[in-house]
Amino acid sequence: MTTSTLHSSDLWAVSRADVGSPEAEALLREYYTDVANRYYRLHLGREGTPEEIETGLAGSPSDDLAGPSGLFLLGRYAGEPQSCAGLRILDDRTAELTRVFVRHAVRGTGGGARLLAAVDEAARSLGAERIVLDTRLDLVEARALYTRHGYREIPAYSSGPYAQIWYGKDVTAPAPPAR
Repeated sequence: MTTSTLHSSDLWAVSRADVGSPEAEALLREYYTDVANRYYRLHLGREGTPEEIETGLAGSPSDDLAGPSGLFLLGRYAGEPQSCAGLRILDDRTAELTRVFVRHAVRGTGGGARLLAAVDEAARSLGAERIVLDTRLDLVEARALYTRHGYREIPAYSSGPYAQIWYGKDVTAPAPPAR
């Protein structure tokens, strides 16, 4: 008789999704609200107002995370949408990672690792040899996730009010399975 142990990471499945679907839009709204409120708390000592969140969402569209210029991934934990990530093509060799989010209730269950493994595979399927991203310094959990999964600090390739640190990763060789 064979026994197996079910790990919480085994409950994750990641697949491509329509960035305009209701599930994707709900996750993107939660992602934006989460990172915006962290920014507002750090710099202004308060949460963002509903108007500020709506204005920010409107000014940060995700429609380029669809073919042919990109793609959107949705992670499901026990069948429920709980994470997301987007890739956009920057040039013949490079894809940019953006909109990485795992809902707070399922953080620590292996969802980030599964999501980033799927990102690597998706980038290769788009013909990318490298993934780059920019993020804020205060998003320490995200930065730790990236470095645990092979991203290294690189020189700035973009500018903007929230681009404070840049990472890159070679994806020419398949990554080992996420656990």
